[in-house]
Amino acid sequence: MWSRQRWMYANSRVPTSTQQGVHAQLPRLLERHARVPFRKPYADYNQRAFAISFARYQGYAAHAPLILDSCCGGGESSLRLATEYASHYVIGVDQSAVRLGRSTAGAAGWPANLDLVRADVVDFWRLLRDAGVRLDQHYLLYPNPWPKIGHLGRRWHGHAVFPALLELGGVLECRSNWEIYLAEHCLAVQRLTGRTVSCQAYVPTDLMTPFERKYAASGHRLWRAVVDLR
Repeated sequence: MWSRQRWMYANSRVPTSTQQGVHAQLPRLLERHARVPFRKPYADYNQRAFAISFARYQGYAAHAPLILDSCCGGGESSLRLATEYASHYVIGVDQSAVRLGRSTAGAAGWPANLDLVRADVVDFWRLLRDAGVRLDQHYLLYPNPWPKIGHLGRRWHGHAVFPALLELGGVLECRSNWEIYLAEHCLAVQRLTGRTVSCQAYVPTDLMTPFERKYAASGHRLWRAVVDLR
């Protein structure tokens, strides 16, 4: 029998919405974002964070293949990636100091090829692009699905920054426990890049994030989409 603690951990709900399929306004939104460049001014703190992180990367090995773990939370997935891909350099980015504070950054045994950065990815993606950086791999692991029908523009594929994200290239992998989110993500990638990508049911053998563990323990079906943008 599960303990109360286990029950509390495994009671996560699948996102629910009045939206029952791909949002009808997504194609129009993508067309607008492709036509009108996103020009929001960079925040000073994001520019500083990027400059420090980019200097670390260049100081470590400027030509090492780069993996970006966007919205990495406490950095658990970033740590796993840095360990698995020892010949790569991994940057994990999250805007929450609280979440990043849960990491063991700087502790004994911390990989030299890993950097955790506090920044808003909306600016960080564009700053990477402006610096001419092209990724080897890019992970979007369980982004906030914003399931309300009126929140399309808050989902990453509905945000005006999405074309800049795609310009970073690399093998882009997105995972979610809401199939509609992945279906929209695939449509957006295909419309903006011409690359074919599909949403696939996914059973992870190595749980990479706290969300993935929670969703798996709650019996959710998990989904992922992988596309090579190199």
